[in-house]
Amino acid sequence: MRVPFGRPALGSPLQILLLACSFALAGYAGVRLFAGDWFGVALWFVGAALVHDLVLVPLYAGADRALAGALGAVGRRRWTLYVRVPAMLSGLLLLVWFPMISGQVADHYRSATGLSGDGFLSRWLLVTAVLFGGSAALLVLRLRRARKERPPAAH
Repeated sequence: MRVPFGRPALGSPLQILLLACSFALAGYAGVRLFAGDWFGVALWFVGAALVHDLVLVPLYAGADRALAGALGAVGRRRWTLYVRVPAMLSGLLLLVWFPMISGQVADHYRSATGLSGDGFLSRWLLVTAVLFGGSAALLVLRLRRARKERPPAAH
């Protein structure tokens, strides 16, 4: 008798122990999180899932299609990776640090830390420029290497 999906991969005993510990830690965090305002936390999770699935996924899927279409030829579509990665990292940094980048909590940050809340926008822009610049430099280096490795065309 043949099993439709093959044997289940359980992994080593260490992997199973680590997985059980991570589930236990997640369960503990969930219990602690829901102990206060469980309705507010549940509402936040549902709202975040809906906003992600109904707003953000179509936005970045459309942006990715536009990028792939702008690059044109099929051979150049692999170049989208050199835009996707820095864009994703920059977007993630923006998402995490948005209150500081937008300046919405600069006064609260100053009162809590004694440090100025200014400069987060310029630092984020600088990090974004470095990410895209590094990605462009890596693309140029790989294209040069590929050109050197390719034999010259016969006439």
